[in-house]
Amino acid sequence: MQTGEVIRKYRKQRNLTQEEMAQRLGVTAPAVNKWENGNSLPDITLLAPIARLLRVSLDELLSYREELTEKERQDLIRELGDRMKAEGYPKAFGWAEEILRQYPGDEELLLYMGVMLNAYRITEKPENPQQYDEAVCGFLSRALESPREEIRLQASTSLFQLHFQKGQYEQAEKYLDYLSVQNPERKRLQASICEKTGRTEEAWRLYEELLYSYYTMVSLVLHNLFNLAQSEHDRPKLHYLQEKQADTARLFDMGEYSVKAPALELAMLEQDADACLDILEQLVENVDSMDGSFRSSPLYAHMKFKEVPGKEKLDFRELLKKSLREDASLDFLKDTQRWKKLIEG
Repeated sequence: MQTGEVIRKYRKQRNLTQEEMAQRLGVTAPAVNKWENGNSLPDITLLAPIARLLRVSLDELLSYREELTEKERQDLIRELGDRMKAEGYPKAFGWAEEILRQYPGDEELLLYMGVMLNAYRITEKPENPQQYDEAVCGFLSRALESPREEIRLQASTSLFQLHFQKGQYEQAEKYLDYLSVQNPERKRLQASICEKTGRTEEAWRLYEELLYSYYTMVSLVLHNLFNLAQSEHDRPKLHYLQEKQADTARLFDMGEYSVKAPALELAMLEQDADACLDILEQLVENVDSMDGSFRSSPLYAHMKFKEVPGKEKLDFRELLKKSLREDASLDFLKDTQRWKKLIEG
C-alpha cells in the first residue's frame, strides 16, 4: 500500500474527516486530499505526527515512534508551566499547540495541557483571553473521544467548568451527560447550574439529597473503621471512632437515637452492663427520632421522603423492645432489674 492509501485507510478507521485530520496537523484539507490521491507526499516533519494520529505501525508509515511515556508527558507539562512563567501566556500557548501537533493522538497529553491552559488563562489573565477558548475547548473535546473512562470524565468536568465560568450554563450542562448518574459530583454540578439559572427549588433539593447520601456513606465507613479497630483490639481507637459516629449523626441532624446508638456496640463489646442499660434506656426513649428527626430538619426541608405504608399503626418502641428481647448478645443483661423494667415497662 502506498503512503496515501495508508493515510486514507487509517483516517477512516479513526472516523476522521479530511478537514479534522488537517486541523489537527496544522495543514489544509486539500493537502490531505493530495496525499491520499498520491499527488503529493507529506512533509517529512509531518510523518511522525501523522503516524501517531492514525495509530499505525512503523512498517506502514515510514517512521513511527511509540507514544509518550508518563514521565515524558509530565516533563512536557512541567515545561509548559516553566514557559508560562518565563515567556507569558501567548508564547507558552503557541509552544503547547506545536507539541500537540506532534502528538495529536495522545489523549492524556491533550487532557493535561487543555486543563492547564484553561487554568492559566484564568490566573495569568492574558490580553483578549477569549481568543484561546476555541482551541482549549478543542483540546478537551478531543480528549472526550478517549476510550479510557477516566480521561473522558476529567475532560467533561473541565469543559463544564470552562463554560460555567463564562456563564454559558446551557452549554456547561450538556457535559454532565458524560458523568454517571451514580456519581455524586454530577448531582453537585447540576445543582450549581440550577442555582445560577433560577431553579432554586431544584438546587435546594439536589444539595440536600447529597447531604443525606453523604451521611449514609460516612456513617458506613466509620462503622467499617470501627470493625477494623475491633479486629486489632485497639480500645482507644474504638472509643475515638464511636465518638465520631455520634458527632456525624449530630452534624447531619439524624436524631438522638442515631447519636446514641453507636455507643451501644462499644459498651456490649466491653460487657459494661451499666453503660449498656443507660444507652438502651435512651434508645427506647428516643426511638421515634430514628424516623422523624431528619424528616423535620431544616437541612432536608426540600426533600420528599417516602412514607412507610401503615407507619402510623406501628409502635416503634414495642418493635425495638421485641428486637432487644430476641438479641442473644444482650443475654448478660437479662437477669437485672433494670432490664426487666426496661423491657416490661
